[in-house]
Amino acid sequence: MFSKALNSVVKEHISMVERQQKSIQIAEMGLVLLLLVTLAIPSLVFGADKKKKSNEPEKVVSALEGIDKSKIVWPQPPNVARVKYLDYFAGEKLPDFNAKPAKSKNAWMDRLAGTTANKGDDPLKNHFFLGEPHGLAVDSKGKLYVADSKVGAIFIFDPETHDTEMIMNGRHANFAMIMGLAVDDSDKLFVADSQSHAVLIFGANHRQESVLREGMVNPTGLAIDTENRFLYVADIGLDQVLVYDADNFNLIRKIGTPGTKHTSSKPGDFSKPTGVAVDKEGNVYVADMLNARIEIFDADGNFIRTFGKRGDGPGYFAMPKGVAVDTDGHIWVTDSMQNRIQLFSSEGELLMFIGSAQGKLPGQFSGLQGIAIDKTNRVFTTEVFPGRVQEFRYVTQAEAKTEFDRREAEKKAKQAGSSSAASAKLGEKTEPSK
Repeated sequence: MFSKALNSVVKEHISMVERQQKSIQIAEMGLVLLLLVTLAIPSLVFGADKKKKSNEPEKVVSALEGIDKSKIVWPQPPNVARVKYLDYFAGEKLPDFNAKPAKSKNAWMDRLAGTTANKGDDPLKNHFFLGEPHGLAVDSKGKLYVADSKVGAIFIFDPETHDTEMIMNGRHANFAMIMGLAVDDSDKLFVADSQSHAVLIFGANHRQESVLREGMVNPTGLAIDTENRFLYVADIGLDQVLVYDADNFNLIRKIGTPGTKHTSSKPGDFSKPTGVAVDKEGNVYVADMLNARIEIFDADGNFIRTFGKRGDGPGYFAMPKGVAVDTDGHIWVTDSMQNRIQLFSSEGELLMFIGSAQGKLPGQFSGLQGIAIDKTNRVFTTEVFPGRVQEFRYVTQAEAKTEFDRREAEKKAKQAGSSSAASAKLGEKTEPSK
């Protein structure tokens, strides 16, 4: 079943949101903060109280607040929704724009020197926004980790509150180009630094504990098999996936043929492997980017099968970057060139896709990169144009069946009620007159 990129509710707001997005800039970062607008006439755009006093300050809100996000689903009604749009993240939690700036007291020496510039006037000052986010991971508390190679930091989001922590280059660690992330069941964080040719390991307290370098050239994607205690590292420089012991960090084996210089398309070989994921059986899924396919291996590294062909339509790949597996065993693949998420069965049959054109509205993508699915079936994706994370919710097979059964029961009850009403009316007509 094919889904459309946006439902009718979102389409009604397209023109409004595009106009609003043009007016927003972040001066310090040189980035366009597409998700904020200053509403000059909030009563007209968002149905605010017409009796609102004109001297009240205008509110700065997200353009997406004008959209009913609960109705953004795939596939569209009347089908049972299988994916729901939830939220987005563009950086640190935004300040209260309506709060009055605190008046700082200037020392007499500052006043004498003429350095009494007002402080605190810019609510966005010293805030960090996503630049080029790539890898994602979720810890046991449900917090989302995002590796940003441009900012040089790992953003740690609380999806419920938008509260943000950061592991920053030069302050908490030394990063060169961070790409992939993985978190194990003890909340140990693994960070692939491609330019440092290493994987950095952080404890649950976010302090770096060790560095893994053995056998690596350009590590990119990471995945953890928590049952078998394997750490998988996709290395685009080697065209291999390296398998380490996740506890003692010893190199166990390598998957793929080395030295092919991105030219081998044989089953079991790679040409710049990027994303890697593990399912609950321990099977390994690798996004083989330049070969435009997904390859699947068992927990012992044996090749199982591959699927995918090069193309620009649904069911095909142009530049697959990220891969993830949900609790029902469906395979999710992000395609950076197509700006599309595609959902496949375990056998590689296309089930649904999200995103049909490059864009910045919910469910559209621009520079789509990584994907991660947590144990509660939340789905997170990263994009680099603009830097943001989108959050979705996968509706499981069991949940979809429950909803389908509910609708069927409701339909039957309605039909039974209609039949009873019709029978009663018929009885009135046929009742003999006295």
